[in-house]
Amino acid sequence: MEKVWLKSYPEGMSGDVPEPPWRSVRDLFEHSFANFPQNAAYSNMGTTMTYADLNDASMRFACYLQQELGLTRGERVAIMLPNILQYPVAMCGVFRAGLVVVNVNPLYTARELKHQLRDSGARCVVILENFASILADVIADTDVDHVVTTGVGDLLDFPRSVVTNFVLRHVKRAVPKYRFANCVRFKRALKIGAGHKLENVDLGYADIAYLQYTGGTTGVSKGAMLSHRNMVFNVQQTITWQGDAYEGVEPIVAITALPLYHIFSLEGNCLTVMSQGGENVLITNPRDFEGFAKEIARHEFNLFTGVNTMFAALMNTPSFNEIDFSHMRVCIGGGMAVQPAVAKEWKQKTGRTILQGYGLTETSPVAICCKIDSDFNGTIGLPVPSTDVSIVGDDGNHLGIGEVGEICIKGPQVMEGYWQRPKDTADTMLPGGWLRTGDIGRMDEDGYFWIEDRKKDMILVSGFNVYPNEIENVVVEMDGVLEAAAIGVPDERSGEIVKVFAVRKDESVAESDILDYCRENLTGYKRPRIVEFRDELPKTNVGKILRRALRD
Repeated sequence: MEKVWLKSYPEGMSGDVPEPPWRSVRDLFEHSFANFPQNAAYSNMGTTMTYADLNDASMRFACYLQQELGLTRGERVAIMLPNILQYPVAMCGVFRAGLVVVNVNPLYTARELKHQLRDSGARCVVILENFASILADVIADTDVDHVVTTGVGDLLDFPRSVVTNFVLRHVKRAVPKYRFANCVRFKRALKIGAGHKLENVDLGYADIAYLQYTGGTTGVSKGAMLSHRNMVFNVQQTITWQGDAYEGVEPIVAITALPLYHIFSLEGNCLTVMSQGGENVLITNPRDFEGFAKEIARHEFNLFTGVNTMFAALMNTPSFNEIDFSHMRVCIGGGMAVQPAVAKEWKQKTGRTILQGYGLTETSPVAICCKIDSDFNGTIGLPVPSTDVSIVGDDGNHLGIGEVGEICIKGPQVMEGYWQRPKDTADTMLPGGWLRTGDIGRMDEDGYFWIEDRKKDMILVSGFNVYPNEIENVVVEMDGVLEAAAIGVPDERSGEIVKVFAVRKDESVAESDILDYCRENLTGYKRPRIVEFRDELPKTNVGKILRRALRD
C-alpha cells in the first residue's frame, strides 16, 4: 500500500519510529525515577510529588499488593480514582508487582461497575471512599477480595478543613457508611508495604498492561487488552511526532484535566510526560470551570489536552481571561471532533492552534495527528510513524484517494484483542492486523485524513447520507449557541429527518433562528426539521456528547 502521507511529513522525520528504550510501562517510569528524581512528577491542589516521592510510595504499594495480599503475576487490580495523587502511586505500584491495571470511571453506576469488575475478574480495587457505597452494592457479585480506600486528601499536606471544603466543592458526594470484609486505607497499605521486600516479576512486550474498557457508546463495554508493547510504542510514536516542540523547555508542564483513567489522558499526559521527566498538573474536577481556570492560571504550562466541549466551556468562563497561555507549546483536542468555530475562537484568545488528534481505546490511542506547526483546517492529520491507515469499503476492499469509507488502522499500538471476547475481536479485526474503527472518513491527495462521522451515527435522509458532525458544526457557529447534537428520527416520507438538540448561550435564540441559519448554510436534505433546547447534553466522562442517549 502506498503511504501517501509520508510526502507531507515534517522534514527529516522517518516513517518508522525507533525501537522504544523500554520493554514495559514499568521500565518507562523506573527510567524516570532514576534520571529525574528531584523533578516534579505530579501536583494536585497545591501539593507536589517528585519522582523520588513517587518511586518510594509506589514501591511500598507494590510490596503491599504482592507480599501482603499475595497477588500474583497477571492478576487484575481495578483503580477507581479521579485525578488525585493516589492514581499514579497505585498505577506504578500495580506494574511493579507484575499485575494488570483495570481503569474504572469513579462515576459509574452500580450496573456499570458490576459489569466491569465481573468481566475483568479484578481481585483488588483501589477506590475513592466517596464512591464506596456503589462498590458495596455490587461487591458480592464480583471476584474482588480486597478493597483499598482513600480520601481525596490522604496524600496531601493540607489542613483537614481545606480538604473538606475541596470535597464539598468538587466531589459533592459524602463519604458513605460502608463495610468490606478485607478493607484497608491507602495510607495504611503504604505503611504495611514498607515492611516488605518486592520480588521482581519479569515484564515484557507481550504482557498485558491495561484492560482499558471502551466507553460503551455503541453497546456493551468491552475490555481492550493493551499490552506493554502497545503502550511503550505509542509513547515513542508521540515523542517522535512532537519533534522539537518543547525545545528550550525543561521540564515539560502539562495541564491534565481529562481523567487519567481515560486512554487519551493516560497515554498523552500520564505516560508520555512521565517518560520525559515532566510534570502533570492534575485537575480533579474540570467541570467546575471557574475553579479549573483559576487553578491553571497559577502554572506556566507547555501542554494542554482537552475535548471540544471543554475548550468551549472554558472560554465561556469569566476567569479564562486570567490564564497566561504564552508558555503553551502544544494544545491537542481529541475524543471527539473539534468544531471549527471553537478552534477559531481558541486561536484568537490563546494564540495557539488546537491540533486535532485521532485514535481509539483500541489504538492506545494515538494513530493520526496534525503536525505540530499546522493551522486548524478540520483534518485529523497524518498517520503517526509506524502506522498504516486505509479507507475500506463495505466489501472489505481498500478505497482510493477521496473515496469515503471506514477508517482502518494497523500498527504496533493496535490492541491485542478484547478480553475474553474472541467473536468481538474477530468482528473488529480484518486479516493482516487491520483494526476496523467504525468511523467514516476519507484521505486526500496529500495523505491527510478527514472524519465524516461515526458509522452508526450516520443519518439516512431519502437515500442520502447525512453526517451529524457537519450539522453540529454549522449550528454552533451561531453566536447564541454553546453546544449542539444532531440525530436522525423516523419519518414516513424520507425514512429519517434531522433533529438538533441545542444548548443556548443566549436565551433569546429561538427554534426558528436555528432553522433559518441552517437553511442558509445547508442543502435541503441536510437541514434539521426539529430543534429541541436542553440545559445540557448527555456526555461521557470526558465530555463527548452521547448521541445514543439522545436517541433513546
